[in-house]
Amino acid sequence: MDILVYGATEFSYLVASRLHHQHNITILHDNDEPGEKFSNLDVSIVEGSGGDISVLERIEAQKIDLFIACSAIDEANIVACWTIKKITDTETICFIGKAALYANFSMMTDNRYLTRYDIDSIIWPEQLLTQDIFRIISVPEALDVEYLAGGKAKLFEYRIKEGSAILNTSISKCNFPNNVLIPGITRDGKLFIPNGSTIIELHDKVFFIGTGMALDTLAADFFEHDLKVKNVSIIGGGSVGFMLAEKLEQTGIRVKIIEQQQKRCEFLADSLKKTLVLQGNGTDLELLESEAIAAADVCVCTTDNDEKNLLCSLLIKQLGSKRIVTRVGNIQNYELFEHVGIDVVVSPKASALTEVLNRVQIQNVDVIALIEGGKGEVLRLTLPDTFEEIRMRDLKLPVNAIVGVVIRGHKVIIPHGDTRLLPGDRLKIFTMIEDSDPIKNFFFS
Repeated sequence: MDILVYGATEFSYLVASRLHHQHNITILHDNDEPGEKFSNLDVSIVEGSGGDISVLERIEAQKIDLFIACSAIDEANIVACWTIKKITDTETICFIGKAALYANFSMMTDNRYLTRYDIDSIIWPEQLLTQDIFRIISVPEALDVEYLAGGKAKLFEYRIKEGSAILNTSISKCNFPNNVLIPGITRDGKLFIPNGSTIIELHDKVFFIGTGMALDTLAADFFEHDLKVKNVSIIGGGSVGFMLAEKLEQTGIRVKIIEQQQKRCEFLADSLKKTLVLQGNGTDLELLESEAIAAADVCVCTTDNDEKNLLCSLLIKQLGSKRIVTRVGNIQNYELFEHVGIDVVVSPKASALTEVLNRVQIQNVDVIALIEGGKGEVLRLTLPDTFEEIRMRDLKLPVNAIVGVVIRGHKVIIPHGDTRLLPGDRLKIFTMIEDSDPIKNFFFS
């Protein structure tokens, strides 16, 4: 696939670094210097504006299969998508960062105004991030939550603590409920796919995949699932903080928001019905103590400044917070945040990358989720009609991976060795990022 990416941003680098081995990538940028990291990738780099037809014609934009506009300026991305549509009717993905623009372009309320120049996909990373945080908050103690098969199957991630019933126990002897598998474990910052003899150790981050009912049973038996979230503290009243507070209000959870800017506080107070809005700095220890911010069931740091989020998180942790969810803008900071003890680290760029990857997968394959900052993937694929029926125990995958869910019609199956795979089955496969392509090639070669 020929892909044209407009903007030499951190996100464009993430896209290029993931795709340049399998696709032809061209980076188009204005005056923002791409930097040395792009030179390490097998990509073409062209200087020019995404809204300049002469530039687009010079690089033969009419031949591209996908156009991704992810520069730092929303309006430039929009204009670039409109301009490319004048040259070719290719698929366009436009990144924006403003709530008003997202509302304008994502609403499909009146088909009278549709034209061939319309943008195909609008991605607002902060909106995707809000959804991710809300899912995580909804399951006490979970570090990550993904819903599969319309919620009939789930993927939970938990950290193993002192006193856990499965600590220092091999997976084969854990006596988990039926229809539960462990597809992955993160230990000392490294994600790997375990087997039955793997011993679960202290501080391991363990992924569980299974039916919704089975995972609910698992959570009740092995984790503090009954600790229902009743109140949440949010540091940062920007788009993510605001949208998250709205969602939490709808579920009856009490919310406090700390926001520094007075005008933004006024907006929050006028727009949120039940949330307590506090004007102040999230790094003000006296404010955090006086308002009992750390006493909330969950504390969420959502500002767009990594350093501030890290400092706020550490202060709240020092004050005894039970659970902290922290936003990270630069994915390179992901491991640093985890290393210093932040419970859950989330990234708008990681959320958006999943959306983009789904546009460039081979037919019948999607990336449902990126795991551990992109170290692993959950793939969704449909077995082709030419696939020969086989038992799971006889399936010789070229790399280490776990088939976690099989969907056959309306039936959700958590497979075991005797489960048979049939043409048309829809699989959810947990795999390492470097093994993703061999898995796809195995089923669709």
